[in-house]
Amino acid sequence: MAGRWYRNAVIYSVDVRLFQDSDGDGIGDLPGLIDRMDYLSRLGVNTLWLNPIHPSPFRDGGYDVTDHFAVDPSLGDLGDMALLLSEAAERGVRVMLDLVVNHTSDEHPWFKAACAGSRSPRRDFYVWSDTEPADRWEGQVFPGAERETWTFHEGAGAWYRHRFYRSEPDLNTDHPEVQKQIFKIAEFWLRLGVSGFRIDAAPFLVDRVAGGGPDYTFLREMRDAVSWRAGDAVLLAEANVENDELLEYVGQADGTASRATMLFAFRLNQAMMLALARCDARPIRDVLAALPDLPKHAQWATFLRNHDEVDLGRLTPAERRDVFAAFGPEPEMQLYDRGIRRRLAPMLNNDRRRIELAYSLQFTMPGTPVIRYGDEIGMGEDLRLPQREAIRTPMQWTDTANAGFSTANPSALVAPVIDEGPYGFRTVNVTAQRRDEKSLLVWFERMLHTLRECPEVGRGHHEVLDAGLDGVLAHRATLPEGRMLFLHNLTAEPCEVRLRPDAVDGAQAVDIAADGPYDGPVDVRGIGLSGYGYRWIRLRS
Repeated sequence: MAGRWYRNAVIYSVDVRLFQDSDGDGIGDLPGLIDRMDYLSRLGVNTLWLNPIHPSPFRDGGYDVTDHFAVDPSLGDLGDMALLLSEAAERGVRVMLDLVVNHTSDEHPWFKAACAGSRSPRRDFYVWSDTEPADRWEGQVFPGAERETWTFHEGAGAWYRHRFYRSEPDLNTDHPEVQKQIFKIAEFWLRLGVSGFRIDAAPFLVDRVAGGGPDYTFLREMRDAVSWRAGDAVLLAEANVENDELLEYVGQADGTASRATMLFAFRLNQAMMLALARCDARPIRDVLAALPDLPKHAQWATFLRNHDEVDLGRLTPAERRDVFAAFGPEPEMQLYDRGIRRRLAPMLNNDRRRIELAYSLQFTMPGTPVIRYGDEIGMGEDLRLPQREAIRTPMQWTDTANAGFSTANPSALVAPVIDEGPYGFRTVNVTAQRRDEKSLLVWFERMLHTLRECPEVGRGHHEVLDAGLDGVLAHRATLPEGRMLFLHNLTAEPCEVRLRPDAVDGAQAVDIAADGPYDGPVDVRGIGLSGYGYRWIRLRS
């Protein structure tokens, strides 16, 4: 099973439509992504997570799917997908897909058939009510963008549920035939060669239409179906739930993960945001201490930014106010009363020291790091675009027309490139940073390759150490074959960290990555850290 490959992976999230256009129509496509595979390999990426590539009216970034067994014609075809998988495999890169099966587009043939009449064989594929539901106004995922979770369909003569947009009716995942279709979708793409799936909106998949609380049987059966087709396939669940619920998504049969393989570490993400906002490491320490121990072979997926908003919904109101004040103080920077719709570089005022610190923190947290395309060059956002679209802008390759993304007329682009201000493509682009040995891109390359040489991060036991300073996080990751010590100073002031002697336990301590040169041997009685400094220290017996 390739040594549980996901435990020492670097996952790169790509929106194919926004990455590289190969034919000049203004839309990124699979051939364009193939042309950039050498770039990704050089960066240090070994896993691509593709945002939805299926046919869609794209009213929700492709998450409104009309055919799960095909590729949207604007992106290419199944032949292009097969070629991508082949080219990726030659470079040791795996490909994961978004599995969006909580809902479909209202243009999906299933929904059209379901609306044809109450006796339609597809009718029960969706969730209906013949009378106006009492909870019509509750549970909306996009408050402010949508007012209700049930909409009356004139043709069907009934109300259908949609916890996302009204153009995305909820599938009835209780229905055996729906489950069979979902397994069929997964098996189809596994046969083509994908290595797993990010399960979109996982908590909604386990909700029972008839009530009575969640039923996780579906996830176990999904895992069984996937494992039967590809023993090393991964299921990465998007489940932003409380700690006591998290373990239900991975399961604990015989102490081994029996449902999803990986979980996004939402609570850790919010703690890192709060810690960065307050320049105080204590929120991270608290969450690391409270994170549940995952069963054998399960894994966290860590992130700072993804394709959605920075979701602060599980912070307290006071904590949320602090993060908003630091990173999204203007109303147009905020979204859904819970999040921030900005990229990380502008959130940190383009302060290179803080950007490096933030990603060094992420890379050393327990789990597998997930980074968003453009993070590696410090791309910004376009707040003129609606909702989540602000951070969904074309990749900035060069300082030439359309940032090198496309040869199309600018008016034909799938989204406008960022062309003004400090994050405009003439200032922030891959080509310029490739020529600068001190650029953020070169830093990312070095750090990601270093991370790949540190299996302790992904597979080791992580232990928070007492640094004696609120602004400093010290932690150690241990495997039988090696140990790493990580130090991060979240404040602007230089400091000296004093650790207990058993922090290194007599080992030889050697810096393998740091924000700058530090003179002399590592001595636990006084380890220096610059303002916003970080050190990765290998402990050699």
